[in-house]
Amino acid sequence: MSFYNATSRSWLEDEVLWNFSVVGEHKVSVKKLSRRERERFRQRQELLSAALELFSEKGYHNVSMHEIAQKAEFAVGTLYKFFRNKEDLYKALIREKADRFHQTLTNALDQGDNVIEKLRNYVKAKRAVFIESAPVVRLYFAETQGASFNVKAGLDSELRERYERFLYRLASVFKRGIEEKVFRKIAEPYQLAVALDSICNAFLCLWLDDPERHPFPENPDVILNIIFSGLVNEHGQS
Repeated sequence: MSFYNATSRSWLEDEVLWNFSVVGEHKVSVKKLSRRERERFRQRQELLSAALELFSEKGYHNVSMHEIAQKAEFAVGTLYKFFRNKEDLYKALIREKADRFHQTLTNALDQGDNVIEKLRNYVKAKRAVFIESAPVVRLYFAETQGASFNVKAGLDSELRERYERFLYRLASVFKRGIEEKVFRKIAEPYQLAVALDSICNAFLCLWLDDPERHPFPENPDVILNIIFSGLVNEHGQS
């Protein structure tokens, strides 16, 4: 039995579909790389894919670098050319998926002709990227709670800072909506961004725990109407 419910799509296939490697917050097109660089990219992604599969099956602490190299069918020396140790590999795995989240959600907010459409795009994109990334999300949640300080060092604060930047980006959509008189100012734009993102996260965590019992709504308006429509009807107000 798998420790984390890994999906059938490999990490490499996932990245090839996106056709770029993310380093920090800068996209580097695979097509623009030299042949040698493309080969290194392919090797790195295969190593990350093998690590994710093993971490998913056995848990981070029960996997060795030798096992990862063997799973990817590389010499262990090749693995160490890319990652100093297992902690470095784990952090690279989480950072790359965080970059994917950040880029996907930012792109979603950049699309759409009006603020409501932008928020619909955001909810749909968050659902899609979260579901695709479920094995990494489960891995991060499990190891963040039980990992040693060295594994977490610097990583949590880095992810929090990135998340905070995104919340301000989401808040700018609410700010624009208020300025355009599409939304009433029932709260500050940042508070509205936190509220919407928190609602999405709650639905996604329920899905992660039991997808069949708690499917994430395919229609983004199911979530958006919690904010847009409100709960109390006019006749029920005191």
